Amino acid sequence: MFGLGVPELIIIALIILILFGAKRLPGIGTGLGKTLKEVRNIKKELGEDKRKGKKTGKSEDSVSESKGLEGTLAGSLQGKLTDKVFEHVPAIKQARQLKDKADKIKRIVS
Repeated sequence: MFGLGVPELIIIALIILILFGAKRLPGIGTGLGKTLKEVRNIKKELGEDKRKGKKTGKSEDSVSESKGLEGTLAGSLQGKLTDKVFEHVPAIKQARQLKDKADKIKRIVS
């Protein structure tokens, strides 16, 4: 596991405990667990989409089309993943809202 032994993992756990405190750790763990679950669900959905594409009988001559499809799938994965992260991490959600407001102001001023 990345060359980490038990002593190193204990030290990392203690540092995390000191940085975040015992009261915030359950919330952080819950948010991290939800995020991992959503990533797995998105990965599963994309796998199903790929399988459906193979079942429709795509020919091997359409290599460029499949690359475009993979790019689209990667883009949709990134979009879904960022949306889920924004939902579960309040600070990122607030930063995104501030950025959207700043963009609106720039459009008005321009």
